[in-house]
Formats: sequence, structure tokens, C-alpha cells
Amino acid sequence: MIATPGQFRRSAGRRRGFTLVEVLASLVLVAIILPVAMKGLALTTGLAELARQRMEAGALAETLLAESVATGEWQEGGQTGDFAPEHPQYSWTVDVEDWEGTYLRQVDVCVQWTARSQERSVTFTTLVYTGDK
Repeated sequence: MIATPGQFRRSAGRRRGFTLVEVLASLVLVAIILPVAMKGLALTTGLAELARQRMEAGALAETLLAESVATGEWQEGGQTGDFAPEHPQYSWTVDVEDWEGTYLRQVDVCVQWTARSQERSVTFTTLVYTGDK
């Protein structure tokens, strides 16, 4: 069977690929979107790490405050320390203030750490009944 010229044109049209303009436009689009996506991913990762540190510091402060009140160590006030060896990047302070005219004392536990070259902190506060003014 002999092919006619029209048959070659039809089959060549079916095997058509991308043009150079389409390929270049796709590359430009990827070059614009990829850096923005990577910046968003880096920002999200950094914020997730900060949130993890804040949650960990909050848990440490809550535990220290509960332990201090339960054992009565809060009465000494003005204490400092760290959570080494388990959490050496965190340090803490306990401050106690009188509530004037009441039988209450305010106990503050502050946990500090450094993240992204900035000092960060979380403070938990409770009131303790002392029974004396």
C-alpha cells in the first residue's frame, strides 16, 4: 500500500510535542514559584521549632511551680537554676511577692532560653494562701 501526502500530515500532527516557548514559560514559572515555596517552608519550620520550645518551657515551668508549691520551697523565694542535664538550654527563676493586705503570696516561676539569638521566656504565676499577714 502506498501512502498519500495527506496521511503523513495527519500522523505528524498527532505526535506534536511542546514548543520552545511553552518550555521556557514553564521554566520561568517554576523559577518564580520555587523560591517562594522554599521560603515558606523555612519559615514554617522555624515557627514550629519555636512553638516546640515554648511548649517545652511551659511544661517545665508548670512542673517546677507545682513542685515548689507542693514542697514549700517557694517560701525561700529568689531561687535560680537550670534543668540540666535533661534540658540544659533552659534556666529558671522563682520570685515571691506579698499581696498587701491579704493572706496571699504571689509565686512566679520564669523559664528562660535563647532561640534565634533572642532571649525568650515563659512565666507561670500562682497565689498561695499563707494564713498570716
